[in-house]
Amino acid sequence: MMSTRKSRKRGTQTSSFGSPGRINHDSTPFYTSKLYEGLPKEQKVRYVENFIPLQLLDKIFCKSSENMEELPDNSVHLMVTSPPYNAGKEYDEDFTLEEYLGFLKRVWREVYRVLVLGGRACINIANLGRKPYIPLHAFIVNDMLDLGFLMRGEIIWNKASSASPSTAWGSWLSAANPTLRDVHEYILVFSKGTFSRKNSNKRKNTISKEEFLEFTKSVWTFPAESAHKVGHPAPFPVELPYRLIQLYTYEGEVVLDPFIGSGQAAIAAIKTNRHYVGYEIDEKYVKLAERRIREFLIEFKAPRLFDFQNKASE
Repeated sequence: MMSTRKSRKRGTQTSSFGSPGRINHDSTPFYTSKLYEGLPKEQKVRYVENFIPLQLLDKIFCKSSENMEELPDNSVHLMVTSPPYNAGKEYDEDFTLEEYLGFLKRVWREVYRVLVLGGRACINIANLGRKPYIPLHAFIVNDMLDLGFLMRGEIIWNKASSASPSTAWGSWLSAANPTLRDVHEYILVFSKGTFSRKNSNKRKNTISKEEFLEFTKSVWTFPAESAHKVGHPAPFPVELPYRLIQLYTYEGEVVLDPFIGSGQAAIAAIKTNRHYVGYEIDEKYVKLAERRIREFLIEFKAPRLFDFQNKASE
């Protein structure tokens, strides 16, 4: 006689050698181990979301993002940026490494203030030099953790298909001093206070199944943007902020770029029906970004952005 007893699926626990099972997995022993002592922890605080005045949305401010007084606390849902590299480009300052990181940290502190609880901060950064190599991404991670950000991971942007054919091999065909040729950059991902985010206003996800499967991989492959074509020394492609916006925000939310440069993040925000706010100290690049945004709106007949703020206040 066949038994009618139903079998129960047993959950898995983290073992000494890990576990392939992910159903009902209990990872508490791992996350409560000494390995995690001293790292920022999730905050148990009430979710607050303040609205940015409508006249300040979809605007680029010609000033330093070290003080973003225009933006209320807890008002931005995603920060995505690529900071100036202090590497001798025309828009860079000639800072020492300590001065440069101090400058960035003042901006990251303001980013922490304006993000909503659970809001994400995504930083595209390349490392510099060879004698010695300067791991900027590692320094930035330390500063972000020091400010209380929770690190979510890092994405390797593989630019190999469009990387210039560098000949900086060091010692050619010799072990004397071979040099690695970077064909990648990093996208560092953090969140403020909590790993998950509230969606109390029931805003819409716009990411497709195919995009979600692709964008949640830790390696992204797409070409770099032409500086000559864009008119800025170091533009990132619209594809980069587009992916982060689709993955980490809902429709109608606010995307901040504190180093907006040629306006790539703003274009990606409009493309995905989000609001944007940007900061740029060089008036020439503010005008460039505004022109490119106007051209995008005309060329693609972009619809009017959904005013979720008025909707939420009804």
